[in-house]
Amino acid sequence: MTQKPKKLQQHTVVALVYDKPGVLNRVVSMVRRRAFNIGSLAVSHSETPGLSRMTFVIEGDDTVQEQVTKQLRKLVDVVKVSDLKGANAVYRELSLVRVSATAATRSEIIQIVEIFRANIVDVGHDSLIIEITGDEEKLESFVTLLKPFGVLEIMRSGRLAMVRGVSPEPNANGSSENPDSTLANDVQWAREDSSQAKPTPLLPPG
Repeated sequence: MTQKPKKLQQHTVVALVYDKPGVLNRVVSMVRRRAFNIGSLAVSHSETPGLSRMTFVIEGDDTVQEQVTKQLRKLVDVVKVSDLKGANAVYRELSLVRVSATAATRSEIIQIVEIFRANIVDVGHDSLIIEITGDEEKLESFVTLLKPFGVLEIMRSGRLAMVRGVSPEPNANGSSENPDSTLANDVQWAREDSSQAKPTPLLPPG
């Protein structure tokens, strides 16, 4: 009897990096050289001018997760790395789904959209674009229900994560140090850099 392949563990790692050209390329190159399996990668500006936040979903055992965290901390462009293993955090993902819709199926699709608290953001002659936010299980269940109607296109943002509460508990981000005191000097440097030069968006790899 054939056994189903075992699903890899997923670990969430968040890195605060300098918002400079080439940073994303260097981080992705490091991951590619060491053959780490990245399930998703989301990048955006942070609350601090001059700094951006990367959210990684690492697939593998605890050893792989530890190696990724250690290698990220070695990069000069990385200010802080937070391991969310065991942390009480909020995980969300956004997805846009284009589904085929006819006059006969449109009302049934709308019912499914309402049940999942999603939003229809575009209406075409023969299709709908639906926006949905939630955890991965919710998004996958939503797409499964839409497949009989004909899913034409899917875009997903990748996992986003944030520790619950104003002040994360010790070790919630992989460190027993106070996050505010740890970042104080680096954030100040980033602000000084941003006051001298306009922040440049991260460039895509390639």
